[in-house]
Amino acid sequence: MKFPCCFLLGLAAVGDAFNVAETAKTTNRRDLIQGLARIAGAGILSSALPEAAFASGGATAGKYTTIPIAKRRYYGRVQAAVHDFLLIGPIVVKGDMSAPEIQQFFDPKGLVVVAARRQDVNGQCTKKNADCKGAEVRDSIYNDMKASMYLLGNAFRINQTKAPDNLPTVKAAKAFFKEMDAMEKKVKKGKTSDKDAIANYATALDILDGYLDLVELPPIDSGYYEKEFSRSVGESARLT
Repeated sequence: MKFPCCFLLGLAAVGDAFNVAETAKTTNRRDLIQGLARIAGAGILSSALPEAAFASGGATAGKYTTIPIAKRRYYGRVQAAVHDFLLIGPIVVKGDMSAPEIQQFFDPKGLVVVAARRQDVNGQCTKKNADCKGAEVRDSIYNDMKASMYLLGNAFRINQTKAPDNLPTVKAAKAFFKEMDAMEKKVKKGKTSDKDAIANYATALDILDGYLDLVELPPIDSGYYEKEFSRSVGESARLT
């Protein structure tokens, strides 16, 4: 599945850098990333990127018994979340936080986290109300992204005594969450022109690229995330 390609590169002066030009220019996702990088270069991001979030050493550190298991459990969820995160990029830069695609990303019922399962016993429903359909568990795409990014990052450790918050992977994840939590609050307000929310997304995009490198996943501009991914637990720790 290809990402939407409409990204407006017309940026005015720094004080008005988020105004959208009338004429749309067809671009790919690389153009989106480059465009957001220009926004960052204009010095109008909401916060500076923490240098510690991109410290070296996290990508290959850890016990071999821990990292492969974590990859099988969380790679699918993280990759699917990155796909969805990048999918809303061309919409975010337009500034309208009331857009359905953006609202869906943060909707607490927007994603089936656990599918409904029947609760029969030996093929028979034993409940008094005869209702054994079970209930599905739902949450937002963003909340599932937070959980899976943290759990995957926590596996990249040198030893089990190192505090998770000291891991470069977890630091990068939390830096990403900080920007996206701020954006989520703005999305709830649903403004049709929100420059600060765009800034949060742009900063988060840059941080995410560093995180992906630390957990041994392809960069955001590689084209790898244009396809859809299964959130199911994988049978292999390798990329597919």
